[in-house]
Amino acid sequence: MSNRPDRPLDPSPDRTLGRRQLLRVSVGATALAGLAMTGIAPARATVGAGTERTPALPPVPGMLGDRRANEVWYQLDEVALYKASPELIAAYQAIGLHVGGNIEGGVRTVWQEMSKSPEYPGNYRAFMAPVEEPLRVISDIQLGVFDSLYRPYDPRLVAAFAYFGQGVLYDPRRESVRSPVHTMDSPPGGAPVAYHTWYAYMRAMMLLDIDRPRWTAFAPLNAYAWALQSVAKPSTQTPSPPLPRETVVRFAATWLPRGPRRLDADFQSFPYPRGIS
Repeated sequence: MSNRPDRPLDPSPDRTLGRRQLLRVSVGATALAGLAMTGIAPARATVGAGTERTPALPPVPGMLGDRRANEVWYQLDEVALYKASPELIAAYQAIGLHVGGNIEGGVRTVWQEMSKSPEYPGNYRAFMAPVEEPLRVISDIQLGVFDSLYRPYDPRLVAAFAYFGQGVLYDPRRESVRSPVHTMDSPPGGAPVAYHTWYAYMRAMMLLDIDRPRWTAFAPLNAYAWALQSVAKPSTQTPSPPLPRETVVRFAATWLPRGPRRLDADFQSFPYPRGIS
């Protein structure tokens, strides 16, 4: 991806207090800008949000919820699942073979085991290095979807992940194919463990310097959606009512500033975040 910041975002614990404070201010402003677009934060937070240069979208009869957020999750399913390219399928196959045959559970299990070791993150970086090129394919395709509808580091992504986690997006284009509500899949009565899987991929891409600044920024959004979905426990068939405003704001304030090392610890909790059941 060509549109990257000059300096990678790296909120690691060894930074100075001043750097951490600046980062929290920056992330907090982004979170407020994104939340303003959900209608739960002051509209003035959108000033300077940089929402121009993204395409207008035609209406979809029967769709419920934010139009752009519906579209990004729809398109991500299209390119990653229903209409996966031969290149992407080959990448899946290479990673699956490397982790024992399962591109989801295998990667998640490897990360969970290795992240508990004193050798982490070096052990996980070394293990995933042989599949660096397949991971680059996945990174390019996933980021390409987000970049087709949002600017890189767009504050509106906060809302897109918040809507996704709460299960408030209903897309009639999925009625005959799959669950029409855009939210993380989970087994009946089960938990959305795919957030852990996505984080394991994100962490591998960060450690192998594959679009590292971008995935460092996406990781807390993924965790934020995980926390919201763990509370909301939405249906995949009918849109859920949104969570209380206070919950969404509080979770944004506590989850969005978190860096990779903190998220490594957070995702040790399975299947829900600590304190949520």
